Amino acid sequence: MTVNARARGTITAGLATLVLAMLAILPAWTARTDVLNLGFLIFLYVTLAQSLNALVGFAGQINLGHAAFFGIGAFVMRWLWISGVHPYLGLLAGGVVALLFGLVIGVPAFRLRGAYFAIGTLGLAEILRITVGNVLPVVSTLPADFITGYSLVHRYYLALGLAVLTVAALWVLGRSRIGLGMLALREDEDAAEATGVNTLAHKLVALAISTALAGLAGGLFAFYHVSYYYQLPFSPAWTFDALLIAFVGGVGTLAGPIVGAVFYVLMKEILTRSLVELHLLIFGVLFILVVIVLPGGLVEAASRLRRLLVPGRGLSQSR
Repeated sequence: MTVNARARGTITAGLATLVLAMLAILPAWTARTDVLNLGFLIFLYVTLAQSLNALVGFAGQINLGHAAFFGIGAFVMRWLWISGVHPYLGLLAGGVVALLFGLVIGVPAFRLRGAYFAIGTLGLAEILRITVGNVLPVVSTLPADFITGYSLVHRYYLALGLAVLTVAALWVLGRSRIGLGMLALREDEDAAEATGVNTLAHKLVALAISTALAGLAGGLFAFYHVSYYYQLPFSPAWTFDALLIAFVGGVGTLAGPIVGAVFYVLMKEILTRSLVELHLLIFGVLFILVVIVLPGGLVEAASRLRRLLVPGRGLSQSR
């Protein structure tokens, strides 16, 4: 590692620590529920997008049924919580059940490749969504004593902690041997297999991490809502929101889903106030433009801008 690289790493770590410290003391600065609610949503989407990034960005497997695991985590957590189980235990149980479900369907699903795998996961998620809508009640409300003790600050800190845990987990994964195997799998599955990478095992590990984190995000969502609709977390919107955030920010990077989540939540907040009927269309067009013009997302755009502002930087690094 060069001196410049170490310096940039130190600066990045320092800025990240400063941002985390500011976010941690934000509830002490303001009691405005709209600000805390905005922060909660950003953290929730960071966790959700990073969970998808583990499978799509690291292993190159496009999952269009991600909402199924988000919904399973939400359902398990909500049911256990209302039944009297501590919400933290319910949250963990939701992540574990989502992980187990992912492994059960993973072995047969990974016999499919490319678009066939993506379509297969989408079909599975839709079957689950329709089943939940037909079998379970439409809405679930909390008991009165639960509502009395409701605290947005508590949920804000829980969401912040989960987002930090998710980013840390993917940071470790990206620097591990199995993470490098996933990256080789993403670039060329046949070549990775020819060099000794157990592609099925790496896919299953990526799926396990992805589904567990999605289940935790779903449990957090269920813990957040007072009036809760069982079918809502199974909506395909959760899958496509996560894809949009990851690709706009920079899929396959650690910072991309974070940048994408901040951008998405803030833009959605602005657009739903002024262009409520057009905000989905605008996000769709934005997604297409990013994929075509900036495949690396906003992270790549920032990198290009930095190279333009610091001429000769790429040349000095190559030497």
